[in-house]
Amino acid sequence: MYKGTKVSLQSLERKHLSKCVEWLNDPEVTETLSMSEPVSAESEQRWFDSHLKDEHSKILAIETMDGEYIGNIGLHDIDLHNRKAELGIFIGEKEYWGKGYGTEAVLLGLKFAFEALNLNRVYLRTFLDNKRAQKCYEKAGFKKEGILRQDMFKNGDYLDCIVYSVLVKEYFQRVSTG
Repeated sequence: MYKGTKVSLQSLERKHLSKCVEWLNDPEVTETLSMSEPVSAESEQRWFDSHLKDEHSKILAIETMDGEYIGNIGLHDIDLHNRKAELGIFIGEKEYWGKGYGTEAVLLGLKFAFEALNLNRVYLRTFLDNKRAQKCYEKAGFKKEGILRQDMFKNGDYLDCIVYSVLVKEYFQRVSTG
């Protein structure tokens, strides 16, 4: 569907679900995600079935150029009237962390958002202490908008989140300058 030099974005399929369950039950993977409850194969199947019917969400599988499935990226709360959506991503295969795979997936996700869906704004939230994600988003052209104080409750604590966004004009300016 969308190809870079390290990853491509593909349709999320049932064959991917068992790997999702494995990753989403790994505390090291979910440490930086908003979710905090274990995921069963059955609940993941129900989520997938509802995802297929959801017009306001597009989830794609991230695969290496060798075809290895390593994570997911999605646009959530797609609002076509206001032309905006919230981006979410995770790389479940830890050996690919910190090596640019997530950044390239985010850039391809922005291409999908701005060129295929004709959105004007893509935004996201990440935990204040998630420095790896912040570095990725900033490399992909996201601008910090502000901090949402005690925005998420996770592992018994309220956590602050940083809000980032990128606008279509910023995206196309970046694409045209390389």
